Amino acid sequence: MASTGMLWQSAARTDRGKVRQRNEDAVLALPERGLWLVADGMGGHQNGALASRLLVEEMVELPPGGGLDDRLLDVRDCLYRVNRLLSHEITMTADTPDPVMGSTVVMLLAQGERAICVWAGDSRCYLWRSGKLYQLSRDHCLMQELIHEQQIAPAEAALHPSARALTRAVGASDELLLDIIDFTLYPGDTLLLCSDGLYQELSRDQISEALALESTERALQRLFSQVLSGPARDNISAIVIRP
Repeated sequence: MASTGMLWQSAARTDRGKVRQRNEDAVLALPERGLWLVADGMGGHQNGALASRLLVEEMVELPPGGGLDDRLLDVRDCLYRVNRLLSHEITMTADTPDPVMGSTVVMLLAQGERAICVWAGDSRCYLWRSGKLYQLSRDHCLMQELIHEQQIAPAEAALHPSARALTRAVGASDELLLDIIDFTLYPGDTLLLCSDGLYQELSRDQISEALALESTERALQRLFSQVLSGPARDNISAIVIRP
């Protein structure tokens, strides 16, 4: 097995929130393998929970060794395979009248000083570095499409009745389109993977202040306590990662 060259610290948590009857999110944290994932399931009944859980189960089965580029190929193949399962094989045999079954995914692969973020949907990856918060991922939703493709102002795009409608997700269509970014990590960096149930309830300052805390556990506790002190209308998931 290839060594990551770093001892990773991470803390992960998922919560049903105050309104939803079930938790359709799922998280995976394998710091010893430099692998983390947040999935936010979608679909009626229990379909969302099944979709996010399938992503985690399939990702756990990936071989742990090899270089980062080889691991990225394995991850992409895994996501494409799950997409086929959700969009064809499972939904074709579903008994429900609306057999939609899918999930957002945001995941981080890390080895040495190099990291790769892969995502589809509106779950996010943030980087906190030297006191500043950066959003590394870009939401795959109608609002972002209106902003970047039609040059509509963010405030106006947010007013669209379907602003948060997803334009990409695992299982949502026959062809899965992934976004991937490759970047260098530095001492003191902190990363956050989270579902929209977390970031939609917090300001950027609140997220930044939490990630500035000295431990991943304390940062995660701060984030969840702030969300759960409010309405917490959605499921909440987050992983805080530090090299």
